[in-house]
Amino acid sequence: MEKFGKSQPITRVEDQRFLTGTGRYIDETAPEGALYGYFFRSPVAHGRIVTLDVTEAEAAEGVHMVLTGQALLDAGITESMAGVIVDNRDGTKAADVRRPVLAEEKMRYVGDPVALIVAEALYQAKDAAELIELDYEELGAKMDLSAGGPLVHDDLPDNRAFDWAMGDEDKTEAAFARAAKVVKVEVGDNRIIVNSMEPRGCHARFDGQRLHLGFSGQGVWVLKAQLARILNMEPDDIHVTIPDVGGGFGMKVAPYPEYFAVAQAARMLGKPVRWMSERGEAMLTDHGGRDLTSLGMLAFDENNKIIGYRVDTKANIGAYNSNFGQAIQSVLFSKVLMGVYDVQDAFLHVEGFYTTTTQTDAYRGAGRPEAIYLLERMMDYAARELGVDVWELHRINFIPRDAFPYTSATGELYDVGDFHTLLDRVEENADRAGFAARKAASEARGKLRGMGLSYYIESILGDPSEGAKVEFHEDGTVTIYVGTQSNGQGHETVYAKFLSDQTGIPFEDIHVVQGDSDLIAMGGGTGGSRSVTTQSTATLATVDKMTAAFIPYLAEKMGVEESAVTFDDERFRAPGSNLTPTYVEAAQMARQDGRTELLTHEARATLPGRSYPNGAHVAEVEIDPETGQVTLERYTVVDDFGNLINPRLAEGQVHGGVAQGAGQALMERVAHDEDGQMLTASFMDYAMPRAEDMPMYGFETIAVPSTANAMGMKGCGEAGTVGAMAATANAVMDALWDRGLRKADMPFTPHRVWSMLNEKPVAAE
Repeated sequence: MEKFGKSQPITRVEDQRFLTGTGRYIDETAPEGALYGYFFRSPVAHGRIVTLDVTEAEAAEGVHMVLTGQALLDAGITESMAGVIVDNRDGTKAADVRRPVLAEEKMRYVGDPVALIVAEALYQAKDAAELIELDYEELGAKMDLSAGGPLVHDDLPDNRAFDWAMGDEDKTEAAFARAAKVVKVEVGDNRIIVNSMEPRGCHARFDGQRLHLGFSGQGVWVLKAQLARILNMEPDDIHVTIPDVGGGFGMKVAPYPEYFAVAQAARMLGKPVRWMSERGEAMLTDHGGRDLTSLGMLAFDENNKIIGYRVDTKANIGAYNSNFGQAIQSVLFSKVLMGVYDVQDAFLHVEGFYTTTTQTDAYRGAGRPEAIYLLERMMDYAARELGVDVWELHRINFIPRDAFPYTSATGELYDVGDFHTLLDRVEENADRAGFAARKAASEARGKLRGMGLSYYIESILGDPSEGAKVEFHEDGTVTIYVGTQSNGQGHETVYAKFLSDQTGIPFEDIHVVQGDSDLIAMGGGTGGSRSVTTQSTATLATVDKMTAAFIPYLAEKMGVEESAVTFDDERFRAPGSNLTPTYVEAAQMARQDGRTELLTHEARATLPGRSYPNGAHVAEVEIDPETGQVTLERYTVVDDFGNLINPRLAEGQVHGGVAQGAGQALMERVAHDEDGQMLTASFMDYAMPRAEDMPMYGFETIAVPSTANAMGMKGCGEAGTVGAMAATANAVMDALWDRGLRKADMPFTPHRVWSMLNEKPVAAE
């Protein structure tokens, strides 16, 4: 790592302003004098609008506008919001239903935006919302994952969004036909609410020509393009910015209807407008995560080697296509379908269904946690059915060390891997040998104890290209403009330190700028664990371009041939010359000489391939059978993230990811009643993991450097969640197995666990 990074666990520089209350989040960056927006939303899961009368609301004190779906149509805003549309297994396109910015003829989920009230004060907007007359014909709620039922979209008689498949079904069926043993399990993956610390929000200003929209998101360019399309504007007339962001986790990637409505209101009024989601509003309307059920089947030969794998999934898309809703449980799920196991005959079939619920989209891992959760739950169950140790079953089926580069059953090219070494290390670090004694001690106290293993692999997603721009300033400081977007991961520290390592520019003199479509021509934003790898690759390309630009200039100043000038990560040097400038000194010389073209450098770079972080998670739980309470007692992780720039930040990412994965496994769950009303739309009803619910983790990395980028890096942002769900669930099932329980789904809440132990139905939870 000497060449590409010092791998130093330095403290995040941005924490100083965050912890001292000087961070600038979206609600703190609204234009002075901005009007307040408030959304009037659907009170029912499914209803046909009969009358929407906003006359009294428009006349209310302080109200400047009440924007409706019809008003948008009248203003020429007719385009549908768009999402990724996959191909059906028969080659046709999946359903591409119309999604209006504000409800037009129907309301399709509780919280569906119907009207935007804009007033001088927030309380005035809220009061005016009470004056809106909405008459509707309530329609039946569509809540199950099956064809038929009340029509969410009138032109889709079966409510099926897509019918997608990947793999060779015939070869897979042949593998099952010759199998010595077949294991079949149905596994549910419960819907969650992301609950970022900062809810969504935006503000917009229009000066008669240009629109400026600020929002709390994960990248500016997708929204800029969608604003141009939906609002019928030229892209150059739109400026999108993102200030500090208090958590995203994938949920803030997508364009949401509120952003378009607020932007159009600002255009029509000629005054700035602001909107900030409240927590209950966020829980109703933010994109949810997961929400699918999969039937998995594994075929084994007589030596317990997997020879075939089939998955049939039913996924909840929600009322509309979100940004990536169709792709997550199909294309993205398939990226790690077969995990770390050497199996080529695999088949994945996914059906997506529209329901009268909020849309689902990306949540930390986006498809890969779902795939690994199913596979690792199946490996645990299969080991018990086959009568073999689950750790041994992993080792039997791992892709061998000498098989890399390895093309998976779904076409992913795993460049490197050493799964055996990581599994051996986590077995030692988790003290598996001492588990029997700990279990006996728990039993002596009347408690149940279980250990769960999960071995995950991740596929780094998103645009493989990224750009970086470096600018030298007169005061000796340097700015690096980046195309990714921090949501709390520490990018300002990582990118400044990486540039410092490559150029010798003092770390404290480097300023990182992100989230501004005027300052950065193009960028991929943040998602899919792509940020550090793609951005660092772009930084290397920019540094190479900088060096190539400075060398001819410095050669002339030094009085030597260009070929004699080198840069040693700190200074430019040439034999026979006493001139040894740093980058900053060279820039100051160039400024004095009027060579301003040497003060700004920009480059884009594209990764030649994906990287595949992987690792082993071991969870250990204790259960009180009297109450059903599950306590996560121990948690151990050994990861392969390749080479690291900052191990401290990598460990922090794993800590947060494990909390989100274990949180889903033990307590988080969205519940609706039969009419589609959400029963968990507050923190009184929706459980979130707290510090006391998480043990201190054991964490270690073993680097198997990637060959898919010059630094040998592998992304780490989502890895903790990808591995944690199955490890935690398997630990619970290990504890319950001796009590005769063979199948259970997340979340393992006290009520659910107690009910299972006492053979009580859990549907009433």
